Amino acid sequence: MQINLKRLKKDIEELGRIGRDPKGGVTRPSFCKADLEARAWLKDKIEEAGLSHRVDGAGNIFGRLGETQGKAVMVGSHIDTVVNGGMFDGSIGVLSGLECLRRIKEEGYRLSKPLELASFTDEEGNLVGDFLGSRAFVGELDKGLLEKELTAFGRPLKEILSGTEFTIESILEAHKSAPEIEAYLELHIEQGSVLETEDIPIGIVDLISGKHYRWCSYVGNASHSGTTPLELRQDAFLGLADFALKSTQYVATKHYGSMVTIGKVNVAPGAFSVVPGQADFSFEFRSASKETMRALESALFSLAEDVATTRGLTFVSKIIDQTEPVNIPPRLISLLREECQKLDYPFMPVTSGAGHDAQILASKTDVAMIFIPSPDGISHSPQESIRWEDLEKGANLLLHALMRLAS
Repeated sequence: MQINLKRLKKDIEELGRIGRDPKGGVTRPSFCKADLEARAWLKDKIEEAGLSHRVDGAGNIFGRLGETQGKAVMVGSHIDTVVNGGMFDGSIGVLSGLECLRRIKEEGYRLSKPLELASFTDEEGNLVGDFLGSRAFVGELDKGLLEKELTAFGRPLKEILSGTEFTIESILEAHKSAPEIEAYLELHIEQGSVLETEDIPIGIVDLISGKHYRWCSYVGNASHSGTTPLELRQDAFLGLADFALKSTQYVATKHYGSMVTIGKVNVAPGAFSVVPGQADFSFEFRSASKETMRALESALFSLAEDVATTRGLTFVSKIIDQTEPVNIPPRLISLLREECQKLDYPFMPVTSGAGHDAQILASKTDVAMIFIPSPDGISHSPQESIRWEDLEKGANLLLHALMRLAS
């Protein structure tokens, strides 16, 4: 059995036109107007395929093939995007899953377990923390965070939800309606360049890196740049610059392969002729090893305090989000390898440096991921692309893995 690539391509291109922005990318954060349109579009596609459709209290969308009861094999991803993102991140996982269920139904293939398609809300973290939908699905959300933290758009989550059928309470209750799951599979673009460099069409993920996000500040003393001697300054920006270099050097030399990034910086007062009194910045680190994550947390924040002490500053931080590294179960890796060999598809093991819904569902069930190449390693960008022949292979592998798991 094979997927219908022409139909899958048409679905991806149709969805990719919803939320198309003036810069040429796709802007479709969860619960915005474009996202609500995309949700309605997906609902129609699920029902057209003859699948049962439901939505939980977090806005997660499901389509089911087979019995309404019993442990299901789940497949999915997300259809929300970053601002000015691409049309393949997340969407190919949802729509390939839909195509697999359609083909199985069309062929009348007999299953012993139901199959369930999932499109999870806000995987991209535009609202409050990452993975809102999948965290709601497994019951791992912080009520205080949902109620108190602002979204990426500077508005409370409650305000954004006011234009929808969902509430903070319904999101927190979503896990109570979650079905039992036998396994979860997710097809995704690699978002890196390993597969393209090696000229391999299929990556079988063996590890998903953990990540730790914080919003941090160095607080010093704003003063006149023309009258305050260099040795007497409490320059918050210099503290940040010092920490940025030292933290990068530490990770590169002590934990090569792990990542550390400062992605956003705000300096106050932010004016000519004023020594910065405060530097606020995002700070993240990632590793595929739980032990390394612990070591990084201890060492990096000790280093941050050392910089503050040396420069007469105060360092403060708060956790925004964190996820544990996930090891993919050997039984699912073996299954995917065997199906690749049957299909005669070249493949290789890969580690995911990016986080995915699969990472969150790993607390509930066994998970596995299939990667296809990202040309030039580009993702979260209007230039994000795929090769359709790679998608065909990835979706066919997904199809055969689902049939085997549900048989």
